[in-house]
Amino acid sequence: MLLASPVPMWLAWGPQRIMVCNEAYTRLMDGRQRAAMGARLPEIWAGAWSELAPAVDAALENGQAFYREDQLLPLVRGTEPEQAWFTLSGSPLRDGSAWAGLLCTVWETTDRVQALCRLAESDARKQTLLKASTDVMYRMSGDWSRLLELDGQGFMTDTRAPSGHWMDRYVHEDDRVPVSAAIAEAIAARSNFELEHRVIRVDGSVGWTLSRAIPVFDEKGELAEWFGTATDLTARKAAEEALLEGERQYRALFETIDEGFCVIEFLDGPEGPLSDYVHIVANPAYLANAGIADVVGQRVREMVPAEAEGWVEIYRRVLVTGEPVRFERELERTGRYLELAAFRIEPPERRHVAVLFQDVTKRRRAEIALRELNESLERRVAEEVAERSRTEEALRQSQKMEAVGQLTGGIAHDFNNMLAVVLGSLDLLDRRLAGGDARAKRYVDAAKDGAKRAAQLTQRLLAFSRQQPLRPLPVDANKLVAGMSDLLGHSLGGAVRLETVLAGGLWRTHADPNQLENVILNLAVNARDAMAAGGRLTIETANCHLDERYVADHLGLPVGQYVMVAVSDTGIGMPAEVVAKAFDPFFTTKEVGRGTGLGLSQVYGFVKQSGGHVKIYSEVGQGTTVKVYLPRLIGASHEDDEVMAEAEVPRGDSAEVVLVVEDEPAVRQFSVEALTELGYRVLEADGAAAALRLIDAHPEISLLFTDVVMPEVNGRKLADEALRRRPGLRVLFTTGYTRNAVVHNGVLDPGVQLIGKPFMIEELAARVREVLDAPSVSDATDGVDASTSSAG
Repeated sequence: MLLASPVPMWLAWGPQRIMVCNEAYTRLMDGRQRAAMGARLPEIWAGAWSELAPAVDAALENGQAFYREDQLLPLVRGTEPEQAWFTLSGSPLRDGSAWAGLLCTVWETTDRVQALCRLAESDARKQTLLKASTDVMYRMSGDWSRLLELDGQGFMTDTRAPSGHWMDRYVHEDDRVPVSAAIAEAIAARSNFELEHRVIRVDGSVGWTLSRAIPVFDEKGELAEWFGTATDLTARKAAEEALLEGERQYRALFETIDEGFCVIEFLDGPEGPLSDYVHIVANPAYLANAGIADVVGQRVREMVPAEAEGWVEIYRRVLVTGEPVRFERELERTGRYLELAAFRIEPPERRHVAVLFQDVTKRRRAEIALRELNESLERRVAEEVAERSRTEEALRQSQKMEAVGQLTGGIAHDFNNMLAVVLGSLDLLDRRLAGGDARAKRYVDAAKDGAKRAAQLTQRLLAFSRQQPLRPLPVDANKLVAGMSDLLGHSLGGAVRLETVLAGGLWRTHADPNQLENVILNLAVNARDAMAAGGRLTIETANCHLDERYVADHLGLPVGQYVMVAVSDTGIGMPAEVVAKAFDPFFTTKEVGRGTGLGLSQVYGFVKQSGGHVKIYSEVGQGTTVKVYLPRLIGASHEDDEVMAEAEVPRGDSAEVVLVVEDEPAVRQFSVEALTELGYRVLEADGAAAALRLIDAHPEISLLFTDVVMPEVNGRKLADEALRRRPGLRVLFTTGYTRNAVVHNGVLDPGVQLIGKPFMIEELAARVREVLDAPSVSDATDGVDASTSSAG
């Protein structure tokens, strides 16, 4: 039975333990125990006898069977000793009544034992790896419905028991949809899961993780579970965000700084190593400072071949030594002086140098000019001494003329105030006596004639000492202004926009054209200086008539027809005390070195010597208008001696009530008296608050006659509030600014009714009548009651 068995077996018989084995056993032992047939068992198993002897002895002596699983039995197979494991099953055999032998079946389990050992070692290494790793470890069910286990590593909360609510517990609510989609995709593809997403950390804060999981399949190929890791990316994400923010800040600085900036990379060229460089980065300010466009990609030896060697030498030294440099150098191609700073960008193997620079051409030229000035100081000092002597002589003459001018001006001013009262009173009295007592009319005319001669006397007093040689010619002011457009454009600069409003059918005047050009240019330059931040300059021409009421307040100004040239700006304006001194010689509000104070006094002298008039209208923060009135040129027919028929003055009646709002008492008094003379019932107010109280108290007011620019509340806002309270109220505005300047400056909206200062009583009568007689909105609305429309 033993010899025929395919299972390895051996037989130990008798007291000597004689061994008999089969072929299967011999093959198991590598054929070395074939010669052991008939040998003693302790000799055959000498190396393992200490392990086998107790079992063999117990079987042969007591008939006790044995079974040894995975028994380590050292033996020699081949040439070297080895460790081998066997499973042995021994059964004792009888010879009569005594136990005479032992039959043993042998199976070698070396491979299985070694595999188990390797598995145990693998598990041990796995546990060591898990303990050493900082990543979160987790296991999920095959369909990801349950979290089986999670080792949070202090990043996420540990989970030991399976949980079906892991998504709500661990995944940020805004990322649950993309996480679910990635899981579904991994399950469908039976492939690895990988996704960056936000998670809820162990302290409840939000963190970032890179989650990876691999599928684990059972023996049937079904998805049994997923084994995964989650790496903490919170710090990396914060670093990335900080890097992005830094990049945004760098890009903003790169795009907006005034200084030019570039990065250059050195190249080897025909002239040798590091003999050329190319621009790889340049900001928008590069062009503004260097004057060269599209430099990225350009090599310096192609861009500025004549001066490239000098630039290469400077920047190559920075690259080689690593020492930053600051210097000034002319960029010959564009003729600009640049102030530059350069430093190496690490590591040096990149061959990069950064350059920051700015255009200092103006400063450089100023320094050169100063150096040249210093070099010729002695000559200039002598010239300056001579010029100072001339200036001092001119100053003494000017001071003498100023003293005389102030004296005569003071006398003329007081005399003119009295004439204004006399002429104004005589004019009103003349109107009262129209068609009345002829003898009284002669007395009034004689008094007016005397007053006019007195006004001419004051005019002569004010013209005293103005002796500049003039060459008056017939002048078309429209052509003169149009011909100055190029000159004015160059003088004003790009920040000031020039507009001209030239009147059709403009009269000619008799004046020195060169001096008139100087006047306009002088006023334009003053306006430009008042608009440091830029603005609009308006030059306007118009035909005007100045009547007795107006000229009574302006000494030496004759009644008559004038050509007006007005220069208006949108600058800072002037307070009343500055306007009052604007024409005084040497008076200026500019800083030292920027003005002599003679500009407006020259304008005043020319206009006065030409028989004209100049007037300033200004409000702080609104702007300034300077009006120049030059007499109309009358031909040989002596049109000025002709008595022109006066048009009939339209009048009102006492049922029509006009509310006059004016902050200047003298102007308000004249307006009240003129409207009263025209037959209207007049109420007056010095500002918006008083005007609104009168509007509320007097519903019979038909017309609001208001100045545009007033303290606190201007005329536009007053009119808006008045119309809100009284929708049917008529409004007439008045202002000292020219119409076009006011409209362009935005003070008045298009379509409003406006009368400019100064105005004649005839013009005031016509405009008031025109506004009162114009159809109202309610008149033009068919079938709609005015009160209902207003209430709506």
